[in-house]
Amino acid sequence: MGVEPACPVSLLFLAGIIIWVVEAEVHYYDFVLAEKNFTRLCKTKSMLVVNGQFPGPTIYVHKGDTVFVNVHNHGDYGLTIHWHGVKQPRNPWSDGSAYITQCPIEPGHNFTYEVVFSEEEGTLWWHANSDWTRNTVHGAIVIYPPHGFSYPFPTPAGEQILILGTWFTYDVNKVIKEILRTGKDVPVSDAYIINGQPGDFCACSKEMAYRWQVDYRKTYLIRLVNALMNEEFFFAIAGHDLIVVGIDGSYLKPFTTSYVMLSNGQTMDVLVKTNRSPGRYYMAGRQYYTDNLFFTGYDKTNASAILEYRGKYDRLSSPFFPEKLPSYTDYDSATQFRKRLKSLASKEHPIDVPRNVTTQMYITASMDKIVHNFSAYMDYTLLSSLNNISWVNPSTDVLQAYYRNLSGFYTLDFPDEPPYYFDFVADLRDDSTHPLKGTKVKVLEYGEEVEIVFQSTNLLNASDEHSMYIHGHKFYVLGEGYGNFNSTRDTETYNLVDPPYLSTASLPVKGWLTIRFKANNPAGVWAMHCQEGRHLIWGMNTVLIVKNGSNPETSIRTPPPNMPSCASYPSIHKALEVSAE
Repeated sequence: MGVEPACPVSLLFLAGIIIWVVEAEVHYYDFVLAEKNFTRLCKTKSMLVVNGQFPGPTIYVHKGDTVFVNVHNHGDYGLTIHWHGVKQPRNPWSDGSAYITQCPIEPGHNFTYEVVFSEEEGTLWWHANSDWTRNTVHGAIVIYPPHGFSYPFPTPAGEQILILGTWFTYDVNKVIKEILRTGKDVPVSDAYIINGQPGDFCACSKEMAYRWQVDYRKTYLIRLVNALMNEEFFFAIAGHDLIVVGIDGSYLKPFTTSYVMLSNGQTMDVLVKTNRSPGRYYMAGRQYYTDNLFFTGYDKTNASAILEYRGKYDRLSSPFFPEKLPSYTDYDSATQFRKRLKSLASKEHPIDVPRNVTTQMYITASMDKIVHNFSAYMDYTLLSSLNNISWVNPSTDVLQAYYRNLSGFYTLDFPDEPPYYFDFVADLRDDSTHPLKGTKVKVLEYGEEVEIVFQSTNLLNASDEHSMYIHGHKFYVLGEGYGNFNSTRDTETYNLVDPPYLSTASLPVKGWLTIRFKANNPAGVWAMHCQEGRHLIWGMNTVLIVKNGSNPETSIRTPPPNMPSCASYPSIHKALEVSAE
């Protein structure tokens, strides 16, 4: 439970002027990981959850607060907990990135994270960060404005957290363990869920749909979290417009829309006005599918919850369904929605777009495979890569190796551009680029300004949208488009005035995405990867190492004394290599 200090805000009187002195709070939580039975879609299974809850407990803080979370692992898997979108200034030790900033917390052990909310304001989330354990181990983080400050919009009458998730009728972690051994494709989910429930359109679920009661003629704040394993997601409420006001813990210029689209791992704050005829209305979502259209077996579940007005009306009639919820493959709706995301850029919430770029990178994101020639047959393992490098987890975490100057665990040669240039978005059914497996990192000087152009490729005819995420930093999204990036034509479309300030952004299918950020989180070892579970476990990952600055305030903190040791948890690609021998 959180612990509240007695006096979070003080008033000082100086020369007749009232001065607000904001005192940051410290909160303490215990997360106990253990198996528990849950029944959905007519089937019961045991799954790993925190404190017996699914989704897990919500963390409530104000901007500037610090949270200590003691994680007790009573489950069967080694794992870490990551605080998605939290900068963690000078404190990569608590980032919770498996084999990047720490080794997993083994079963029977515990570790306490120190999570510092320095610049975030809005909604974020936490989740497990080892293989696919985050499928059931996740929860929301609510960051209120500092004490004495308010939202940049009228204070809502209430708020509601809606966590969008993925449901499998079996223990998907066991299946993923076998897939990592064989290198084959991942399973399709059985349903999508809202706050742990599939809703009225799924078997054995009609009476269990999540319900939210509201009053007539009020304005409410909805905090959306895309905690799905692999998918981007459309969401809408029947008969009600949504006013988008925030994303990834940053404020946006408000705009009204009939639907929203969340990248995988993204969070969003939206207002809804309850000004319709009292009744029941579906809050519904479905995946935004961008993979190969020849495959039609993807999960077509319409996840649903119900917004219920208080008062007297016919409750026997079925709720209204959102007519303007985009279809699964509506590329135009997704693109047009993203184009409307613009930072608030106010005096109270200024932006600082980097203008003096010293490092430029052009990074291709690809699906790959490695073919194995056996004596009697041929086989392959699936991989994914950035600039033709498929990440391999080291035997100890990169942060420990870097901090203690240990050699042999990684190399400093992650490339600034791909090794081959070709028509990246053409139909390329075979992979002739021969991806390399390695633990290659990119080193950045403290304070330098970085521009990255991500380019999606269509190797294996498998171009897909990628939700690109950087730990320890947020970035400005200057632009995106379809086709191969053109440095002359496309740079003219950049938004340098009020670009959205994100931690997770969509790289369009057969397209490009440009971001900029300042490398100002020192001596950090920060992962940069596709958030989607299957691409991440296949190696679409690298690491940015930011050097120390010139003084203690711009240098890494000392490590805590009880960091988990790297003992028995195997790296992803070691398992693949064993299967190929």
